[in-house]
Amino acid sequence: MAVKGIIKKGEYYDSVTLMLVARDATKLEGVEDAAVVMGTLQNKSILENSGLLLEEFKDATDTDLLIVVKGIDESVCNKGLKNIEEILKASKSKIAEKGEFVPKSLDGALKIAPDANLVLISIAGRYAAQEVIKALRKGLHVMIFSDNVPKDKAIEVKTYGRDKGLLVMGPDCGTAIINGAPLGFANVVNRGDIGIVSAAGTGLQEVSSIISNEGGGISQAIGTGGIDVKKEYGGLSFLTGLEALVDDPDTRVITLISKPPHPEVLEKIGSVIKRTDKPVIAAFLGAEPELLKSIGTIPATNLEEAALLSVSISKGTPMEDFRREIENKDRELQKLAEDLAKTLSKERRYFRGLFQGGTLAYETQLILTDIIGGINSNVPLDPSLKLEDSWKSKGHTVVDLGEDEFTVGRPHPQIDFDLRNKRILEEAKDDSVAIIYLDLVIGYGTNMTPGEELTPVLLQAKEMSGALFIVEVTGTDRDPQNKSKVMQMLKDTGAVVLERNASATKLAGYILRNIGG
Repeated sequence: MAVKGIIKKGEYYDSVTLMLVARDATKLEGVEDAAVVMGTLQNKSILENSGLLLEEFKDATDTDLLIVVKGIDESVCNKGLKNIEEILKASKSKIAEKGEFVPKSLDGALKIAPDANLVLISIAGRYAAQEVIKALRKGLHVMIFSDNVPKDKAIEVKTYGRDKGLLVMGPDCGTAIINGAPLGFANVVNRGDIGIVSAAGTGLQEVSSIISNEGGGISQAIGTGGIDVKKEYGGLSFLTGLEALVDDPDTRVITLISKPPHPEVLEKIGSVIKRTDKPVIAAFLGAEPELLKSIGTIPATNLEEAALLSVSISKGTPMEDFRREIENKDRELQKLAEDLAKTLSKERRYFRGLFQGGTLAYETQLILTDIIGGINSNVPLDPSLKLEDSWKSKGHTVVDLGEDEFTVGRPHPQIDFDLRNKRILEEAKDDSVAIIYLDLVIGYGTNMTPGEELTPVLLQAKEMSGALFIVEVTGTDRDPQNKSKVMQMLKDTGAVVLERNASATKLAGYILRNIGG
């Protein structure tokens, strides 16, 4: 095996272009891995962990482009490097050929769209804060898609925005739906009277999609980025979003989504809730229900329950009817689990979850831990259960493939299925595996042909394995991919397909409990 690379001094490309180029490079015969990234400290650290950091890369700067290929021999690596350079050159030529005016500054963009009141910022994290401040000074709300924004700068822009009464979503905010417009990774949902504030991207997608699929609708869905509810960030964006929904006449029901906020942040959230008579549902995954009740919220134990509860309150459904529906659904899952467990051979005991969505991976660990005990993971609930090697499963395992260790120089797993497809086939070779579990998140920004790319892999894996394949699909029929169409394609492979992560995870847990896994 060989690893070769080159440095392009002073060349900058946007991250999406670089990720797509790296994906194309890995498709060359003999290429095992490839990365095309800017030479930031974090990128170099990730390259090192992936075995791709060459000695000559160590002194590279943020403005240097690093290209590296790992292949079966040097000739393959050289071919891969040449191919990447040709693709990058072609991408620049296409931009020049279009001849379109692309503004290079905020002022230039505002000349084209003078009525705009929100700016989406996606540049290198270390430079993002200065652009955010420019936008806030012009009275514009901001969504910061960029990650790796220095902590002090992130706190500075959040504080400045809150002082000016402007919403700062992010840093690392990947999802929002503002006035019906999906931003980042988001779904096409009904408009309605349910407002969402979420410090969890795929959590927002899951809840907003279920609400829409159940006949409810979204007034606004405000993302904040996961860091916002930590102590040092003070929940500044979360509080601004919550206050906006409290004051919004089109919002009658408010739904909050996050991992448990820091106690000081939770107290601040409670102080805002006490100023409104609007019902507030809280899916702070893993938080104690009594604690959530004490700040004035209606606690939901998982994302599905939060969505269904929101719709029930919006429609005026009595709480007893809602609870009865949940209990009936759970009984159906337990009966289905009994039947599916009978199809597994005795040596099959373990769960292997391969996730696109970090929030869904977290939720699945919470649910399974309650049913069968601790779960190994690259992002475990219990640090003692952290995988020694994220590329190798052990016992019951949940892997978040959206973590940095998997995405260096690659598109996010919601976009590029190649890495997970390979992992599915690896798991299928293990005779001790009872369930291979996948989430599939569709919508804007994600893979446009998920069914076509995943079904051949599932069919191949099923030929190799006697395990059960359970797939959860997050999205709506109005998404570009069409949820119902995708679900049917997956069902045709023989997979068990559900449309809510909590239900699909419970089904898996009940199966494992039945077989003593």
